[in-house]
Amino acid sequence: MNDGEVKVNIEEEGSETETAIKDERAEVVDDHPAEEKPIQKMSKSELIERVEELQEQAKKNYDLFLRSEAESENLKKRNKKEKEDWIKYANETLIKEILPVMDNLEKAISHSQEENSLQALREGVELTLKGLKDSLGKSGLEEVKALGEHFDPSFHHAVSEQEDEKSENGAIIHELQKGYTFNQRLIRPAMVVVNKAKPGDTTTNHGRPS
Repeated sequence: MNDGEVKVNIEEEGSETETAIKDERAEVVDDHPAEEKPIQKMSKSELIERVEELQEQAKKNYDLFLRSEAESENLKKRNKKEKEDWIKYANETLIKEILPVMDNLEKAISHSQEENSLQALREGVELTLKGLKDSLGKSGLEEVKALGEHFDPSFHHAVSEQEDEKSENGAIIHELQKGYTFNQRLIRPAMVVVNKAKPGDTTTNHGRPS
């Protein structure tokens, strides 16, 4: 082997060694990035660079915060408007159902001006009442059963008591005002008169008002 060949081999070995050292340094840099370097060991230029990086990151975070706040505020406004619109038009379906009732009332008034006005007016009112009940019934309104039923303080309000030999003790014999439930919730109890127990009557009365 001549001197030229030895020189080439030495240069090649040196090149390989230098490459290996650079790779090791690169691995060290990857494992310990600059941002994790302790502040105490940073140079002035590194500190300035680090501060600039943090300022840039803080600016980005602040921009994200402002956008988030704006989106949150817009969402609140949108939800508020949707809620207001829902409340404003919540009864639209019910109003549409009642419109035919108004039509029937107008017809009844119109027919009352003709001959046999009393009969026409009565039929018109009956038709209107039926239409109104049907419309409200679709929305969940139901009458409270009262006449002939045993008094139930959960649904009935006893105004007075009367004796009625034909009715059971504690039974409702008169309905003064109808009661109603809305979607199975009582919104007005029925005002009723209850059969009063006759003197000496020992019949058990579970539904009689106190």
